[in-house]
Amino acid sequence: MSEKKEVYKIPMKWRIKRYYMYFIATLFIIILPWITIDGNHFFLLSFDKLKLHLAFVQFDMQELYLMPFLLMFMFLGVFGMTAMGGRVFCGWVCPQTAFRAIYRDLIETKILGMRKNIKNKQKEPDMTLTKNKVKKAIAILIAFFASYLAASNFLWFFVPPEDFFVYLADYQNHWALIGIMTGIALFLVYDIVFLKEDFCSYICPYSRIQSVLYDEHTVMSLYNTHRGGHIYDDNHDKQYTKQKDLQSDESHAECTTCESCVTICPTHIDIRKGLQLECINCLECVDACTTVMGKLGKPSLVTWSSEYEVIEKKGKTQFFRAKILGYIALLVGLMVILAMMGSTKENMLLNINKESRVYSTKLMPDGKVRVDNAYVFLLQNTQNKTMKFYFEVIPPKGMEGKIIIAKPRKEFTAVPGIKKKKVVILRTTEVLSKNNRGDTLIPIKIRAYSLDRKDVVVYRDAVFTFPKLDILKASK
Repeated sequence: MSEKKEVYKIPMKWRIKRYYMYFIATLFIIILPWITIDGNHFFLLSFDKLKLHLAFVQFDMQELYLMPFLLMFMFLGVFGMTAMGGRVFCGWVCPQTAFRAIYRDLIETKILGMRKNIKNKQKEPDMTLTKNKVKKAIAILIAFFASYLAASNFLWFFVPPEDFFVYLADYQNHWALIGIMTGIALFLVYDIVFLKEDFCSYICPYSRIQSVLYDEHTVMSLYNTHRGGHIYDDNHDKQYTKQKDLQSDESHAECTTCESCVTICPTHIDIRKGLQLECINCLECVDACTTVMGKLGKPSLVTWSSEYEVIEKKGKTQFFRAKILGYIALLVGLMVILAMMGSTKENMLLNINKESRVYSTKLMPDGKVRVDNAYVFLLQNTQNKTMKFYFEVIPPKGMEGKIIIAKPRKEFTAVPGIKKKKVVILRTTEVLSKNNRGDTLIPIKIRAYSLDRKDVVVYRDAVFTFPKLDILKASK
């Protein structure tokens, strides 16, 4: 009776999972700029209106101190991701990789049929054929329109969609916007059609720093030399090309030398050489080997694992080790700082400057001396709608009601994004100090507030100058 052959179940290809990831990420990035809460975007850095929107909270350009913390959060997030999962960002999140996959796998292979199959990414279409030249032109045209959409999507994080299309309609006054969009689109076409994966291998600086972030527990695409055999020696010279050329000490090697893991690699490397900076962790080689070895009833020789587990065979990969916990702690700390700084943002801006004249005095009919202090208030409504504002004076304890606002006498309107200049006169007819040596500086607080929203209010420190006793007597 014949022995029953073991059947190895082939899981869903990593390539298909990557396509799902690209689709979800693309949909998210396209939709996100259109989502607003009270007119605020999740992220918008508007140089046009000098605004920063972050997590649906609007900040003025004077509050750009948040940006360094946001950039640190992004970089530390990518570094932590690399320390844990290798160049998983490059293979699964990077826009360049996603654009290239869309162009190569969808447009060239599936739609136009320029490539015979998706498994050979190193063999370029035969451009000596007239039909392929026509198809190439069509592919570039499709890529150009897709790049314009991608360029527009990118600009929506700097010029929101509600303004973007208005500016495009008024193109005569917005050539800079059209020029930037066209420049980005042309670069994307050059990148995905002509530069291709050379961008990852030779231009992207990330590939140069990734090895510094790796350790023995970092998860990456790895060829199991214990099972497959050493295809290359220590000098990276190929030892054999066919299984019959195996040396006697590696006669157990399971690698069939089918080269499927090589031909499918988009960055043109042989994963069997070991870690290489060109590897973007797209896991195409894992899919290829899984398919070949699966037909033989064996697990893949190329896996997404760590050197600690596959090469050194010391045990299971430790994902949450000290380095990763350190990254997590830093990221949580930055999130707390951003949340605290964001929660203390002011809903309006107010600068107070005293006029060059310290004060003015005038004798009133009732015999009292009126003392006026003049200020220039520069107020900006940072909200998205026109509102009414007014001020209140908060003097020191014991002087309540003795300093009043003489001008302006009623509330005023401020439109969003435009600075409002108001001359404010504070007045008193009371004797606030009997100092004969010099003028008295009385600390006060100015409360500026909106009559339309109770949460739009700010406090500013100021000084009311009261004249010395001799000047007060001379005014009578």
